[in-house]
Amino acid sequence: MFQKILVPVDGSNTAWRALTAAGSLAEKFQGELLVLTVVEPYDAISKMSMNLDRVVMERTLRAMKKASQKVLGKARAKLEEAGFQGHGEFVQKEGNAAELILSTARKEGVDSIVMGSRGLSGIEEFLLGSVSSKVTQYAEVPVFVVK
Repeated sequence: MFQKILVPVDGSNTAWRALTAAGSLAEKFQGELLVLTVVEPYDAISKMSMNLDRVVMERTLRAMKKASQKVLGKARAKLEEAGFQGHGEFVQKEGNAAELILSTARKEGVDSIVMGSRGLSGIEEFLLGSVSSKVTQYAEVPVFVVK
């Protein structure tokens, strides 16, 4: 265990704490990190079936992708600041966060997932349930939830 750890990050404080914990585990067990950020192209408003202008949606998606690249850059910087010497891969995907975390874990053959208990989802979490709850329920590998 802890040879390949998936760490979803969204820029929240709990995600940064999870990243720090995952980095410590990876170093202790000579493992590697797969740091993942997910851009969800449909926000809570569109999930409530409100029609949005396509141009606005495309502009918003571009902005979200740019922001998620910044999150990955910050994740890399945080690991460097912590003195992480191991191997880390940084990936951005687009879609449903819980589904992509679970499918990435399977496809990449990770042996554990370390993630924050609460992200930045706001009203969406209230309406649909938290990503960490879904991941812990359906993951095929151990999930460590950091508060």
